[in-house]
Amino acid sequence: MTGEIRKNTVLSHDLRMIAWEVTRRCNLNCVHCRAGSADVDYEGELTTQECLAVVDDVVSFSNPVIILTGGEPYMRDDIFELAAYGTERGLRMVLATNGTVVDDACAVKTREAGIQRVSVSIDGRDATRHDTFRGVPGAFDGAIRGIEAFKRQGVPFQINTTITRRNYAETADILDLAIRLGAAACHIFLLVPTGRARDMASEEISPEKYEEVLEWFYERGRDCPIELKATCAPHYTRIVRQHGRQEKVKKTQVPFAGGGRRQGCLGGVSFCFISHTGRVQPCGFLDLECGSIKRQTLSVVWPQSPVFARLRDCSLYTGKCGRCEYRVVCGGCRARAYEATGDYMAEEPYCLYEPRVGRMGGETDVMEGRRGDG
Repeated sequence: MTGEIRKNTVLSHDLRMIAWEVTRRCNLNCVHCRAGSADVDYEGELTTQECLAVVDDVVSFSNPVIILTGGEPYMRDDIFELAAYGTERGLRMVLATNGTVVDDACAVKTREAGIQRVSVSIDGRDATRHDTFRGVPGAFDGAIRGIEAFKRQGVPFQINTTITRRNYAETADILDLAIRLGAAACHIFLLVPTGRARDMASEEISPEKYEEVLEWFYERGRDCPIELKATCAPHYTRIVRQHGRQEKVKKTQVPFAGGGRRQGCLGGVSFCFISHTGRVQPCGFLDLECGSIKRQTLSVVWPQSPVFARLRDCSLYTGKCGRCEYRVVCGGCRARAYEATGDYMAEEPYCLYEPRVGRMGGETDVMEGRRGDG
């Protein structure tokens, strides 16, 4: 039994990335918002000193990328102090914003705080589409103004897009817009129906469209001048490997690597989420409390959480994911499985792939990292 667990468990548990919801407050009212954020004060947010202590604790055991997110992180008064402190401690600090509150003064402070890249969300090819998604008129124009301020002040930026039925047909147009704007990257997110997005469950693209858009994204990556990355879409790692057996794969087409061979769902493996109140989760979409910064340090929660331990052991997956030869590198979306079934180790409900029956009761060379897939 010990040998079986060791074979299937991701042995490298280095914390490579943290998404930190520094505030839940937001000036927009996005229809897909995981946090259900509004422009109000929320009780229990971590104080400045508590946040600085989190940074000190993280540095004591790891060196991850810190994504300052929200809500809208710029609505936190001490955001530049927190970013600068993380930079001073040697962490790579990045920030996710809707862009609407950004002007040149804000962009200068962003650069001076050492924030190495910002992401700006664009969910439609024009104001009509984007503003409907974001729930506030003028959101598109505000985002573009924010991007232009970042460009003038030399702050690298990327475009993030959440794909749903309402903007699926515009994905190529949004990517072209990102290229014209001078983005360093374009990251697509496949909708996970949590938070306010539970009311949008009918707007998830079908499994067939899911596969289609990821195939398109791979093909577009052949000649795309900017970095492309698919998030909350672990199937993409399987698609990359399926194509990569016959051809050389560009580095820009391979998602963020972490957790040993795992490149798909990283929640609890090499990634975690910290809420505005200090709640620790595998990711922002998988609503499972694994600890609290107010009760324990992350340096204790990260190696000791029973939920994280289960997520790191892919032999515990059930259904198709449990049989799949890509389960180590992919993992399926654990949040989508949890929302659909109540079991975060169940099979990914939006995957069309049928596992092959191979050696070792279904485990093939792909899982073990041979044939150049490691």
